[in-house]
Amino acid sequence: MSFNVLIVDDSNSIRSVIKKILNISGFRVDNCYEAGNGRQALDVLSKEWVDIILSDIHMPEMDGFELLKELHRHDVYTNIPVIMISTEGNESRIRDAYDLGAKGFIKKPFLPEELKKTLCEVIGVGDEGEYPTDTDECDF
Repeated sequence: MSFNVLIVDDSNSIRSVIKKILNISGFRVDNCYEAGNGRQALDVLSKEWVDIILSDIHMPEMDGFELLKELHRHDVYTNIPVIMISTEGNESRIRDAYDLGAKGFIKKPFLPEELKKTLCEVIGVGDEGEYPTDTDECDF
């Protein structure tokens, strides 16, 4: 199974690096969308289905924390998992991200393996991108 990913960061070069690391990681991506801030991310979400969001914290116009708040105001977007990716790594900011609904936090710089592991954990899939199946509990 492959997933639609939205990368939100105000730096074109950082978005490109994250996209490259995502490809190197082996995580299965169907479509990879990009946005330069939270407002642009909401615009992408209004047009495209996204399985997971990777977002920076510090961005102009609408930062990552404001994006988290806005996602939880919309019934359709509230269940999209968000992983924050930031150079900021102090415990209070990480806790703030989780308190606002982030499902993961990765500190820049990071390795492809770390990104893939976090993505798989947050989405709930194995290393090969498949949801676990328990055939013992199947009724048919």
